Amino acid sequence: MKIGFIGLGIMGKPMAKNLVKAGYQLAVLDLNKASVEELKAMGAETASSSSELASRCEVIITMLPNSPQVKEVVLGENGVIEGAKPGTVVIDMSSIAPLASREIYAALAEKGVDLLDAPVSGGEPKAIDGTLAVMVGGKKEVFDKYYDIMKTMAASVVYVGESGAGNVAKLCNQVVVALNISAVSEALILAKKAGVDPDLVYQAIRGGLAGSTVMDAKAPMMMDRNFNPGFRIDLHIKDLNNVLETSHGVGVPLPLTAQVMEMMQAIKLDGCGVEDHSSLVKYYEKLANIEVTR
Repeated sequence: MKIGFIGLGIMGKPMAKNLVKAGYQLAVLDLNKASVEELKAMGAETASSSSELASRCEVIITMLPNSPQVKEVVLGENGVIEGAKPGTVVIDMSSIAPLASREIYAALAEKGVDLLDAPVSGGEPKAIDGTLAVMVGGKKEVFDKYYDIMKTMAASVVYVGESGAGNVAKLCNQVVVALNISAVSEALILAKKAGVDPDLVYQAIRGGLAGSTVMDAKAPMMMDRNFNPGFRIDLHIKDLNNVLETSHGVGVPLPLTAQVMEMMQAIKLDGCGVEDHSSLVKYYEKLANIEVTR
């Protein structure tokens, strides 16, 4: 089958490359011409619009920044909906608001097109090595049929429920990640200010109950001052906006998430929005007037 892939950013490009390497026939579309040419050199086809891409493919994967971009690409002028034939499946691997997923799902259903909302977690390193975690909402039979495609890009692909459920799961993921980064930042700042090597503290606690994937991924980045984005502060702010909008809609107070959101907003104003979300440590460094280094 031919797969269309729209969105060749930090995450999308390595994901698309993994599909090509696995032998899938791919057609790609992105505003970044250099990324398109990179995939073309690997054997992918190109398209001039989302509707053209959809007309040539059985499956369309989207990997875009947020709800407005997904709506525009799928439902807008020259969008996927204009070119997709009945029986086509859209797998939206972007992280967007659950309500937006359900709106897109309903609009596509009227044309006989199915949608899986299948956001991912793991950042650029796991996108590159094909070990992402994917959480999927939509029809179970559609999930089963296209599981192998998603598994090509991931170590874990889990069905979590009907349309929108995948994005709810991703929002829960982003809450845990944000609070985890905040907790790691606080702990390393405490160690440094108390005169203990934060790297030795990290080594001492990472094997116990405090240890986590987030700690192992982000603590070394903080101490090495390596804030090259695997996942940008700007994007985590976007996700937390969706978290809080959803939580308010269903009546769930999230006081810790709201606090971390304000911390991220503060360091964005310091020019850190394009940095990795591990740069949240800079918020604490400012408060404590100390820098976390090994």
